[in-house]
Amino acid sequence: MTRPCASGAAARANGSSLVLALAVLVVPLGQPLLAQRLSLGDAARLAARQFGAVDVARARAAQAEARVTQRRSALLPDLSAGVQQAERTLNSATFGFSFSNPVTGRPLLRPDGELLGPIPTLDLRYRVQTPLLDLGRYQGWRAAQATATAASLEVEAQAEGAAASAATAYVRAARAEAQLGARRADSTLAAELARMARDQLQAGVGIALDVTRAESQLAAVRAQIIAARTDRDRTLLELKRLTGMPLDAAIELADSLGALPVDATRPGEREALSAALNARPDVQALRAQEFAQQQAAKAIRWERTPQLSALVEQGVIGRNAERLLPTYLWGVQLSVGLFDGYRRESRLEEQLAVARETEVRLKEVRAQGELEVRSALLELTAAAEQVEAARERLGLAEQEVAQAQERFRAGVAGNGDVISALLSLNQARTLRNDALALYHGARVSLARATGTVRRLP
Repeated sequence: MTRPCASGAAARANGSSLVLALAVLVVPLGQPLLAQRLSLGDAARLAARQFGAVDVARARAAQAEARVTQRRSALLPDLSAGVQQAERTLNSATFGFSFSNPVTGRPLLRPDGELLGPIPTLDLRYRVQTPLLDLGRYQGWRAAQATATAASLEVEAQAEGAAASAATAYVRAARAEAQLGARRADSTLAAELARMARDQLQAGVGIALDVTRAESQLAAVRAQIIAARTDRDRTLLELKRLTGMPLDAAIELADSLGALPVDATRPGEREALSAALNARPDVQALRAQEFAQQQAAKAIRWERTPQLSALVEQGVIGRNAERLLPTYLWGVQLSVGLFDGYRRESRLEEQLAVARETEVRLKEVRAQGELEVRSALLELTAAAEQVEAARERLGLAEQEVAQAQERFRAGVAGNGDVISALLSLNQARTLRNDALALYHGARVSLARATGTVRRLP
């Protein structure tokens, strides 16, 4: 077996440096050369900021804030101004009185009425109307504020859900990356076994069947590498989609599956249940929605109370702009709704039914949160034990491969034992990756149940 000389290695290193320098020159300015590194927590927080459902929730929150301004405007004065240039005719019979000549006593206008005009008029005035007491509108403003608060909490709930989905996708991508690494390691061992079999055959101490077995094992591992690489690429695409990144962006997982922490300690069940029942963003959002709906029902009830408003209108009026006389109108109005065809009562019943629906949803979410916490704690405990068992089995499988290779090199056994040991090692690596993925998936599930996904490191 020949080995490259130092000068050849140096030449290749210089060639690699040249290729890298050319790549830097070819890549357009402003584009990153290296892939973006993402940790588990980075992926969760990035999805919480950029995922489409979160942006939709933000738009709805902005709409709710705009409705608060609309409701508040009903409590503020309404100022308007107008100019009217018109000609009108009048029927004197509509006056309700008649003018008489003070000397003769005869009426100046026909008793059965006569048409007067057309009379040109120019009317300029402004008008101010403001509510003085309107408890229904005030409560409506308060209900709109509560709805806006609920909408902002819904943004947090959507962000937490997006973060949980991205964290789960990250664990799947890390597992796929680990599987690809395991299959590449299997390929290295299979290639080494095939080389040993060919060397022994050439030396006259081996048989062709050993070479065939070794090459068959190498081909099988290569097929597994193709499948693992496809799975890795697919999970990375899913991760980029959930984090809101372009699908053609280059990313690199900063946390490998084996590097993610496996902590022997478990979170306290009481604290986790308390967080699931009260602190989860979706629980807080539903509680805010329930309060907003109760406020809306309260606003409908207060619509029955009297409304007091003031009106001031002032301006000038005349036949033309050369002679305008001042005119004004002011007053205070008290109005009470007596009967509206039961529209108010039906709106109140509808709002109370919506509040009851939200109450049921809140109860279900809390029950689901408790179930998720207890299930995640059970899965976390079991997965930690499986990780230890899988690591122990992996160590034994590696030891079995080493012993089988020694026997094969010594010529005391064929490569059938080595291939059997390689298959066992393949399974052990897969089980180790599955156990680690199950453990970290349980970590994400527990964080989602307690509303702490975005705090993951």
